[in-house]
Amino acid sequence: MKIINRSKEKTSMMHYADTSRGRHYSKDPAVVKYAGRYWMYYSIPSHLDGREPDGWAIGIAVSDDLTKWERVGEMAAEQPYEANGFCAPGAIVLDGAIHLYYQTYGNGPKDAICHAVSHDGIRFERNRTNPIFSPTGNWNNGRAIDADVIVHQGKLFLYFATRDPLGEIQMQGVATAPLDSGFGAGAWTQRCEESILKPELPWEGQCIEAAAMCKREGKLLMFYAGAYNNCPQQIGCAISFVIRREAFLYGLVSQAIPNLPD
Repeated sequence: MKIINRSKEKTSMMHYADTSRGRHYSKDPAVVKYAGRYWMYYSIPSHLDGREPDGWAIGIAVSDDLTKWERVGEMAAEQPYEANGFCAPGAIVLDGAIHLYYQTYGNGPKDAICHAVSHDGIRFERNRTNPIFSPTGNWNNGRAIDADVIVHQGKLFLYFATRDPLGEIQMQGVATAPLDSGFGAGAWTQRCEESILKPELPWEGQCIEAAAMCKREGKLLMFYAGAYNNCPQQIGCAISFVIRREAFLYGLVSQAIPNLPD
């Protein structure tokens, strides 16, 4: 019998950074399991070498164990709405394909959510109606970034960050689309007439962004970034309570204290 001294075992930690831009840099990861492997989509910055276009883009890496990752490609700009950059992917597997929801970049209040689909994890077909969503109403400035999606109550829920009309406060909104809709620009219904979650706690500063959604015991949990970058930015969690048969996160109650204290 071999006796293993677990106190001396080294825990393998996952560290990954894309080096395609000449430096170690990757952020905003989204991971899905597809075709027996794990696929990670993430933001990568400009090359800064004078090429055009040279905005943010989306890198692609794969893994068999969630620890060791191999870069296998990237989504490069193809459409005019991507010319200034695109990033912050949210990924989900639906009907045997990877659906990516990402934002345009560098357009201020005109940044919006786009959609693309892949059947091999690397080559993506853009939705012909892109951009597919930006919010309306006098409570926001029309901007939509940092998309994340989750299937709930027979619909696809899309969570996004937007800003107040002055462009100062970053906050959360939500829209839904039928699962058989194709997720084009005409499929989405905005489900809020005000922010579903906005900064209220001291550590959240002027920003709540980068939602990551999951479902537990029938409730939707939103993990989010509070405060703008380096303020410091920390992670919080908020819980959706079903107050109607269809829970559109009206009255989303923040139970949040930072999960990663400074």
